[in-house]
Amino acid sequence: MTPAAPAALTLSRLESPIGPLALACDDAGAVRGLSFGGGLIAAMRREYPGAGLSEGGAPGAVARGIAAYFDGDREALTRVVWSLDGAAAGDGFQARVWRALAEVPAGVTISYGEMAKRAGEPGAAQAAGTSLNRNPIPLVLACHRVIGADGALVGFGGGLERKGWLLRHEGALLI
Repeated sequence: MTPAAPAALTLSRLESPIGPLALACDDAGAVRGLSFGGGLIAAMRREYPGAGLSEGGAPGAVARGIAAYFDGDREALTRVVWSLDGAAAGDGFQARVWRALAEVPAGVTISYGEMAKRAGEPGAAQAAGTSLNRNPIPLVLACHRVIGADGALVGFGGGLERKGWLLRHEGALLI
């Protein structure tokens, strides 16, 4: 049985060192969407088309977890509750990519090819990239940790400058 999508999502904003973050959280306080400014509403309408959207404050635990991450606690994002249950794109290869992404620790990078392998489809690096591009909760599901096979910073919806900043912040890039 497929988990139900949330009936309602609360939209909020948080300031961060990399610019404003837009959040969508369900009634239980789990992050369902995150964006680096724009695009959150479109992503939530795509993933949870039946959910009502309203403005409100971010759950305290989510705000504290994200703040702790930016304050230097590299593991803080692992304590932020998130869910993709009921997401329109939450099954098949894409869902496997998202679950595998949750297992990549802070300060570690992997290639798109390795991500495809971890999601059960060796050789599907380009498809893994497409799945990562549709990740509705970047930062929390840290797609910035996936890089090109040659170590290049490629393919991040938040922009390559943010990707580099996040990887340096986590100690994965020393430049």
